[in-house]
Amino acid sequence: MRHVISVLVENKFGVLARIAGLFSARGYNIDSLAVGETDDPRFSRMTVVVHGDDRIINQVKRQLGKLIDVIEVKDLAPGRYVERDLVLVKVRYGEDNREKVDSIIDKFHLEITDIVGDSVILQVVGEEEFVESALEELKAVGIEDMARTGTIALDKGAG
Repeated sequence: MRHVISVLVENKFGVLARIAGLFSARGYNIDSLAVGETDDPRFSRMTVVVHGDDRIINQVKRQLGKLIDVIEVKDLAPGRYVERDLVLVKVRYGEDNREKVDSIIDKFHLEITDIVGDSVILQVVGEEEFVESALEELKAVGIEDMARTGTIALDKGAG
């Protein structure tokens, strides 16, 4: 089962390495990892997407909670959080496929961030399923390059 874990940490050198090390030392694969400073520069929020049963996830949460720089660990409940992925994707945008690319842009409401020559860079933002669907269609027209943030998420609850 897919789990999105939000980890609030002190914004200190080495915290990311210790948390990633915790996962790798126990053989857990991280599907996605995104880290960024919060509104308070003393703290960062890590969003970790992992697959596992409840027993494994509970063990991961307990072990994360024991790390000294970890302030809070939440396994975000499905339907109780907002998540987004961001992808910048460069595709061929020549005369032979421009109409097809334009139809994908319209279908998924993608933002054009740059056009140079026969290439266009598009911004894809949304939940994982939406992003995957858009990328699947873009593959058919020829992805030249891509950069992806990974999932970020916030709990919908108060506080």
